[in-house]
Amino acid sequence: MRSGLLFGLLNVAVALWACWLFRQQLQNAGWLRVQGGVSLLALLAAFAAAGELTSLAEAHLYADEIVHAENTPYQRIVVTRWKDDLRLHLNNNLQFSSRDEYRYHEALVHPGLATLPAAGRVLVLGGGDGLALREILKYPQIESVTLVDLDPAMTRLFASAPPLRKLNQDALHSPKVQVVNADGLQWLEENDDLFDFVVVDFPDPSNFAIGKLYSAAFYRLLEKHLAGGGLMVVQSTSPLYARQSFWCVVTTLESVGLIATPYHALVPSFGEWGFVLAGRRDYRPPQSYAVDTRFLSPETTPALFLFPKDMARVEAEVNRLNNQVLVRYFEHEWRQVIR
Repeated sequence: MRSGLLFGLLNVAVALWACWLFRQQLQNAGWLRVQGGVSLLALLAAFAAAGELTSLAEAHLYADEIVHAENTPYQRIVVTRWKDDLRLHLNNNLQFSSRDEYRYHEALVHPGLATLPAAGRVLVLGGGDGLALREILKYPQIESVTLVDLDPAMTRLFASAPPLRKLNQDALHSPKVQVVNADGLQWLEENDDLFDFVVVDFPDPSNFAIGKLYSAAFYRLLEKHLAGGGLMVVQSTSPLYARQSFWCVVTTLESVGLIATPYHALVPSFGEWGFVLAGRRDYRPPQSYAVDTRFLSPETTPALFLFPKDMARVEAEVNRLNNQVLVRYFEHEWRQVIR
């Protein structure tokens, strides 16, 4: 809201400046300046009250109690609570519910990492809530984890708020973890480090700024940071509700020469959710898990890699920086779901 009001203030200020600059040529320059002044005062008042207006709107938007809300240069962060259920919302989009987030994060991390018993170095892109970190740090052989998240407010919140620290088991305070607040694409371009396992946990590709992080150029760059025999995993939206978007991610990973292995898991807060493992070798699901899990088991894991007819592969273009087709797929498919 504040950004829109600021844009309006700038427009009115420019209009007033133009009225003064061309006052000799304008017939009603005085009256136009009065109108502009009134508009400017109204916008200033609205800007001052924007925080209260946002809070009032959110009180109606969210059914649960808001326990934290803040605007950052990158997003609107809201945490709500109902009984023992904490929920994170970014820009009004639900990111997790504490009641079932373990399903998502176990599915994101363990099918890949459990097949890499010698993995020592891990990279997490996104995931500023520390929940993927929590799962990674269960493996004693992990030597270091670099977490790159754009928004310092996210990592600060989840490293300081006691209920959120309890949820991520203080993962952001682990001596094995290095937190870097930077753009993932830029950070990859500036670093030469190699990693045994990479977790790509970005928000869904709802706009072009995020869509670039699902592009062939991004995956080509990321592949250069994979150690020999390493794997990456990409959260890839829902293969049920955004089927073509999901398979677009698979197609894009394959286009840069990676072997992509798609799978999915049921997360009640979201429905069926999709992931893609990618590397330079064929993937086989783990025969066992050496760490504690609440959701996954060796017996049920193979079923995650089976796709019923309504989620089976469909044709999709490669997502490139110069076409951003994934954003168009995503916008179209989720608009149909909302309807």
